[in-house]
Amino acid sequence: MTTTDLVEMLDLDEVGPDAWRGHNLRSPGAVVFGGQLLAQAIAAAAQAAPGLQLKSMHTVFTRSGLPDQPIDLAVERLHEGRSFATLEVSARQGDRLCTRSLVLLHRPDPDLVHHQDGMPDVDGPEQCPPTPTSEGRGWEVRIADGADIFDPDAIGPAELRVWSRFDHVPSEPWASQALLGYASDGFLIGTAMRPHAGVGQAVAHVTISTSVVSQTLTFHDVFDAGEWLLLAQRSPHAGAGRSFGRADVFTLDGRLVASFAQENMIRAFATDRQPAPGERAKH
Repeated sequence: MTTTDLVEMLDLDEVGPDAWRGHNLRSPGAVVFGGQLLAQAIAAAAQAAPGLQLKSMHTVFTRSGLPDQPIDLAVERLHEGRSFATLEVSARQGDRLCTRSLVLLHRPDPDLVHHQDGMPDVDGPEQCPPTPTSEGRGWEVRIADGADIFDPDAIGPAELRVWSRFDHVPSEPWASQALLGYASDGFLIGTAMRPHAGVGQAVAHVTISTSVVSQTLTFHDVFDAGEWLLLAQRSPHAGAGRSFGRADVFTLDGRLVASFAQENMIRAFATDRQPAPGERAKH
């Protein structure tokens, strides 16, 4: 089974104790989008620990997922206490390990202290043009400041501010967290490439090899992914064939509700892996 609906992607089939099966988004790409794996890992963790809120998740991407095979998600319970629980979620296709996530869940306590960074000064979503990133799947994306991460010749600072909202988001808080996990995967490589001529999302998997290596998501407060969220992203370092990026996520009224960080690979293709002209890499 495949689906074009982002929300349907979160409907996992329970196949055994602490085991679920996820279905892939239909896509012309040769691999499963990493954001899908993040979202489904969050969905599995939430179903394994009902009554707790997901606080953070660190994921290592070991191998790409194949779009013609379902994703099997296995949960291992490492610790369950009164306030916190720690789970490990592995996403596999047969013997092929795609991702492994370490998930921290908690029961929130009343504030003893509270502060947050302020929201950056940026045009609102209504002042930014729509971007066809979601291919009509119920995800609206708008990029601020006239930034273009697709054009290899569009040079700018290693910053990117993206407005995001989804359609028909379920009411459970974990569903909004999962959809933000999906959205968080798609922009930090492009952010790192912005200052450099000749590279951009349009040539990724065509003339250069790019991939997410690891990602950490941290959730600070509840939010609704069906409302506008600002992903304020920047890449403070790139080199040695790698890049690092981080982001803060704000609601339209300025609440800081999540943060994420990502390590990536950005490098030239090995000679034996260079795709043929007009084709995209299958790895």
